[in-house]
Formats: sequence, structure tokens, C-alpha cells
Amino acid sequence: MKRRDFIKMTAAASAALSMNGMPLSAFGEGDFLGRLAKNRASNGNVMVFIQLSGGNDGLNTIIPLDRYSELANARPNIMMPQTSVLGLNGSSTTGLHPAMTGLRDMYNQNLVNLVQGVSYPSPSYSHFRATDIWSTASDSNVYQETGWIGRTIDNQFPGAPQAYPDPNFLDPLAIQIGSSVGPILTGMNGINGLALSSINSFYNIVNGTVDPAPTTPAGHELTFIRFITQQTQTYTQVIQNAASQGANLATYPVSRLAEQLKIVAKLISGGLKTPIYLVTLGGFDTHDNQVDADVTQGRHANLLADLSSSIEAFQTDLQMLGKDDIVAGCTFSEFGRRIKSNASLGSDHGSGAPMVFFGKKVNPTIIGTSPVLPANATTSDNIPLQHDFRQVYSSILQDWLGMSQSDTQSVLNGVNYPTLPIFQGPTNTEPEIPGVTKTFGLDQNYPNPFVHHTNLSFTTAGGATQINLYDQVGRKVRVVYENVVPAGRRDITIERGNLRAGIYYVELIQGNNKATQKLVVH
Repeated sequence: MKRRDFIKMTAAASAALSMNGMPLSAFGEGDFLGRLAKNRASNGNVMVFIQLSGGNDGLNTIIPLDRYSELANARPNIMMPQTSVLGLNGSSTTGLHPAMTGLRDMYNQNLVNLVQGVSYPSPSYSHFRATDIWSTASDSNVYQETGWIGRTIDNQFPGAPQAYPDPNFLDPLAIQIGSSVGPILTGMNGINGLALSSINSFYNIVNGTVDPAPTTPAGHELTFIRFITQQTQTYTQVIQNAASQGANLATYPVSRLAEQLKIVAKLISGGLKTPIYLVTLGGFDTHDNQVDADVTQGRHANLLADLSSSIEAFQTDLQMLGKDDIVAGCTFSEFGRRIKSNASLGSDHGSGAPMVFFGKKVNPTIIGTSPVLPANATTSDNIPLQHDFRQVYSSILQDWLGMSQSDTQSVLNGVNYPTLPIFQGPTNTEPEIPGVTKTFGLDQNYPNPFVHHTNLSFTTAGGATQINLYDQVGRKVRVVYENVVPAGRRDITIERGNLRAGIYYVELIQGNNKATQKLVVH
């Protein structure tokens, strides 16, 4: 194959890093989109997701001490001895696997939130399908092509991925480390994030190197593709800059997960503004030999020890770096395991499982109760559903990443899932101050979507005020309102006129203040 043919393959080769890369000069200046990204897309908080691939056994991770007799009847060959369970301050009903001393210490330091019984109606027990459901936030009988994080980025970063990096937002919109990109980052127009298929991929970008290839003509061609991929990757420079400016101050255990989290901490400390990171710990499909002769030891114990110590080191690093105020994390898995163990010292695919949240700003408590277990469980018995996993997503989007309720509902397929008190306080609204009147703001239009016209309310402190309408790629299509107004609240009507069906953004500008809302025309 000729070298010019390799150049034609550059876009396809870039898929190795899973980004629709374009040279920066190919992007428009996008002043409005840049402001939109800065004002709407990020409140400065960072969310780190840890995927426990294979289906983690939640009953041996977060142990229901108040259901211990039923649990012991159901799984006598893999159950943790009650005297070995790690107790939690303030709780007589819940403990942790004995390998999770790091997370126990973090819980006792008010840095951990536990959510019990997370699942969804009619759950799937297929690894592939269950992962797809968690990735897309769909019902179990609905198939979608976009992921919930991909749709979040579509919503908050209009024109992604092609319109980014924007001069006002140069950083990757999301970063996934440690596995090939899945549907979770897929948006309407492509992959909304940078996927590093291995830890080596990160260090190749940082050091400007590539993995070795065979010393054959095909090997030389492969090396050329790899170099072209990295050279054309638009985010290479910002990753290199953040890595060179960042640091790690804590001591991490030697493990794949710890190395992934170490990279995340380094990039955050280096000033990267990426709001979402995904890392992976595999091996949780424990059908057999989940435990050793000493049931506190074995495959599952090793995985949980890795998870616990890696999170503890990551949190310590963030604290030492002065970044723990803006970072939170959580674990998730495609499903849990059955209540009853099997004869192979293992557990089979089940439904509900707990989720672990960690960070300085989580609400340090247990949400939900210990799962209700039958006195004599059968092989078909599962953990009851307490919280829909999309409630968790809604809580992350609204109360941590600062999205509005209407935008969150749009991301979650039009359903308004109530939030859970996972975080210490919502971040998407200004605090109400008694006796103080709000002086600037733009309300969501109604109706939305609309066909003929819609109503819009706004508040300013007075002075020259302008409201502009932009299309989905950031082009100004109309000046909706322009006037010098007294302080206070005003209501206007926007006529559809010649607007085509689609998504638009309306921006209120008064002095140095700007506010934005999304409009949908049907």
C-alpha cells in the first residue's frame, strides 16, 4: 500500500483513539458555542466512573448484616464470616467485605455514599445486553444507538464531536481509559470523547511514541499508521501539556486500575477541564472459585482489595493536589449476582447491586435499606429493585454536573427520573437567599418544544439587553429582542416564522452577564 493511501486512511486510523479528529484550523471560531460550552457545559466538577466488568457480587461487597441469617442460608460456601465483616461508623445494618479496608476508612471519614438495590425493571442477565442498557439508559426492551454520556455531551456541547476542540474549550469532552470505546460515549454525530484503548496509549501520546510493530513491510506500514493517528489527533497536545504540568503526590498500589486512576489525577492536576472520565476493572464474572478455602480470600477478594486501595490512593492524591473539591467518582457494573450461590464456590448472573460513590462532596450515608432476602432462597431469587439506575444518572447530571432538569430529562429519553441525595447539595441552581431578589436570569421557554410560538421570561438588573437565537452549530439566526430596559422581569413571545424544525439556543446578554436555554422547534 502506498503512503498516500495511508493518508487517506487517517480518519479511520484515528478510530484507534476513538475520536473524530480534525485539525484545529478546520473548526470555525464558534464564539457563541465557546461561550455556551463554558457557561452551560461544565460547572467545573469532574465525574469519574469505574466500571466493574463482569457483574460484581454486591452481596459479598456491601454486606447486609441485618439479613445475615438469610444470606448465610443462601450462600454458606462463599459468605463472609460475620466477625470478618468491616463495620461502618453509625451503621449496625451494613458492613464491607474484609478486603475493603481503604473504602471502610473513607466511609468513616465521610467520603463515601452507598446506594442499595440499583437495577431496572425486567433486567437482562446477558453481559452484552445488560452493558448496553446501562450504557444507553434504555428500558430493557428498547434498543438505542447512542449512549447516555454521549447524549449528555450532545446536549451540553452543541456540534460535538466535529465542532471541538473550540477555541474556548480545547480539552477532550470525555476520556475513557483501559478499554475500547463502547456505546456509552456515542452521540448523534460520532464518538463524543477520547478513548485510550490501553494505558500504553496514554503514555504513547505523552511521549510521542508508538507501540512496536513487526520488522516487516506490513509492520512498517502499521508503524506509519500509528504515527499518523497520533499526529492528527487534535487532543494530543492538550493531553501532553496537562501530563507535563500535572503531578501525582500519593503512593498508588501496583495494579491496572490504580494506574488508570493515577493518570486521571495527573490530568486533572495538570489543568485539563474534561468533565467525565471512565476507567475499567475487569474480572467480576465469578461463576466459580470466587473464594478460596479461606472465604475471605480469593478472586473476588483480590478484585475488591484492588478497587478499595486504588480509590483510596486516588482520593488521597486529589486531596494532596487540592482537587478533591471538584472530583467525585462511582462504581457501576452491568448486573449483580444471584442471592443463592452455586456449587462451584461462585455466584451466577443476577439483577440488583449496590453502587459506591466517593468524594469530598458526597452525602456520607447509605441510601436505601438492606435488600430483603427470602429465608430459603432458590436459584431464581434476585435482589429486589430499590432504585432505578437512571435515578442515579439523573442525580449525577443535575446535582453534580449542574445540568438543568429539562436537559437531564432530554438525555434520559424524555423521562423525569427523581434524583437521590447522593451529593451534599445540588449545583445546577443559584442558592435562594431570603430577602434577596434575583437580578439576572433566563427561564426555560414554554411550551418547549413548540410549533408556532413560545413564551420566554427573563430578569435583568436593567440596561442594554439583547436576546439572540442560534442554530445547533452556533450560527446566529435571529435577534429575538434588543432594548434598554429597567431592572426587573419581562415576558416576550418568540414566533417561529421561517425557523426549520430542530434544536436552537437562545442567549440573554446584559452587560457581562450571559445565560442560555435550549429551544426545540417541531
